[in-house]
Amino acid sequence: MIKYIGSKRLLLEPIVAAVRGFGPDVGSALDLFSGTSRVGRALKASGLAVTANDHLAFAATLARTYVAADAREWLAPATALIAELAATPSRDEGWFTPMFCRDARYLQPQNGLRVEAIREAIRERDLPEPLRSIALTSLMEAADRVDSTTGVQMAYLKGWAARSFNDLELRVPALLDGEGAATQLEAADAAAADVDVAYLDPPYNQHSYLGNYHVWETLVRWDAPESYGVANKRVDCRTYKNPFNSRVRIHDAFAEVVARVKAPELVVSFSDEGFLSREQLEAALGARGHVRVVSSRFDRYVGAKIGIYNPKGDKVGRVSHLQNREMIFLVSPDAARADAAAEACAAALAPTSPEASTAPLNEG
Repeated sequence: MIKYIGSKRLLLEPIVAAVRGFGPDVGSALDLFSGTSRVGRALKASGLAVTANDHLAFAATLARTYVAADAREWLAPATALIAELAATPSRDEGWFTPMFCRDARYLQPQNGLRVEAIREAIRERDLPEPLRSIALTSLMEAADRVDSTTGVQMAYLKGWAARSFNDLELRVPALLDGEGAATQLEAADAAAADVDVAYLDPPYNQHSYLGNYHVWETLVRWDAPESYGVANKRVDCRTYKNPFNSRVRIHDAFAEVVARVKAPELVVSFSDEGFLSREQLEAALGARGHVRVVSSRFDRYVGAKIGIYNPKGDKVGRVSHLQNREMIFLVSPDAARADAAAEACAAALAPTSPEASTAPLNEG
């Protein structure tokens, strides 16, 4: 899967354990802010019927691939399609290579040309879903493996990353057996999905996922957008204002989504780098039932450790801290089920973070 700030890679087992921990009657789940669909895919792999939602085009594409697509139906045609696309001949340079390989240097030009040729081939085929999304996921992940960033696309490295010299290579995404669903809605609208447990991992501070991953958004939309700045961000990065990226608006936005979730039980992950405090989160979630909290510390992403540099390579910002605390909130109308989910979550987290086994389980 693509490199992604805020990825829950290290929390997959605790999150799945928490969802399952509510009881043996849990059979379905909603991944409401799905991002890379890493959590949604893990929940599907555990045997649950999963719906994944994200309003961004690239994230919805990943959800259609890793959650909605059934490998029993789509693996064979996807394998044949990826082989055909990998053999796509090069074309004349279009708009993508100058924008993202010369002006802004996310990819080496030779790989940018491959991206253009393959993306045009996908467009010309007018593929049905989820085959179109599977092809786009393969291309996105191939480009991610040869990019020249620290994992976000607000900027690119001053010098080419070693991996950027590798040739772009398409691979068949790791599809799972079983049915699922994917939607591309604002979270408040997708919250009404009829499932047993909802998992919420909302944006939590000023960093916009549209801005952080604008190259993938443009690759999926393929709309040659007007851009600005040294990073050649899409102009709609300026105009789209997600309330979860606003210190002023996030409280009401979070409360609205929580109120509109149809699922009786919730699992919510949130970082101490977020605009909402633990107390605010517990208060908002407390309206839904009994709240338990499991937390642990993790290393921050690579870019945070390196520091902040201007386009000339001069360091212009300090590294503030190297770790952050991740909190997982378990919410149920039934106190015993909330306790069981929290205990399962803490037990799964303990091998990688001993403090989780003694984390307080608080009544909301």
